[in-house]
Amino acid sequence: MIEIDGLRRGFVQGRGRRRRELLAVDGASWRAADGCITGLLGSNGAGKTTTLRLVSGLLPPDGGQIRVDGIDVARRRSAALARLGVLSDARGLYPRLTARENIVYYARLQGLDEAAAQARTEQLAQTLELRALLDRRTEGFSQGERMKTALARALVHDPPNLILDEPTNGLDVMATRALRDTLRRLRDDEGKCIVFSTHVMQEVERLCDQVVVMAAGRTVASGSVAELCRRTGSADFEQAFVALAFAGRAG
Repeated sequence: MIEIDGLRRGFVQGRGRRRRELLAVDGASWRAADGCITGLLGSNGAGKTTTLRLVSGLLPPDGGQIRVDGIDVARRRSAALARLGVLSDARGLYPRLTARENIVYYARLQGLDEAAAQARTEQLAQTLELRALLDRRTEGFSQGERMKTALARALVHDPPNLILDEPTNGLDVMATRALRDTLRRLRDDEGKCIVFSTHVMQEVERLCDQVVVMAAGRTVASGSVAELCRRTGSADFEQAFVALAFAGRAG
């Protein structure tokens, strides 16, 4: 489970008299349960990516609390992050290494010994249909192949919680379908807590058990797709999202 309460993070822009603080995350609060896929939605600048970077320990918060399986990230960062797998939009694979070498290297960073790292890599290759790619350099991989390798790397230490920042960016239809199937298996068969951000409404409707809508750094709504549609009186989820995310804007 991932819990955030009153989360705040600001950035300083400009210099001198033009210097000002921009609050990218301004008191956001939400919960993501185990065995559940939670979608994080919002327009550009809503604070989604900053929120996920805060949860992933890549940025320190200015205020509020983040807990991963009850562990306070600020107080016990290493223990909390050991229970997270992170797939960012920037895949960050080493192009001169094979898929296997990328995955095993990350496993060793997570504390697995060589034998355990190799065994886990083989297991994930079977689960994610990666076997044909394992001993190829990742340089020249398609977006879908890179995504599979990066997902295996994020899962190599078998974390109970998974964070994905716009994972379907640049993927073709078949790679997107494969990712959806994988996330459903991780939820249904392994009970993982999965949080992902996206701009694609169809992905949310097909995958998410719960949706969190952010606007101007704040949580403005949460619930299932059906609940959010009822709340806005809309039969179309995209219209419901627009009504919630842009409720305070003119026009």
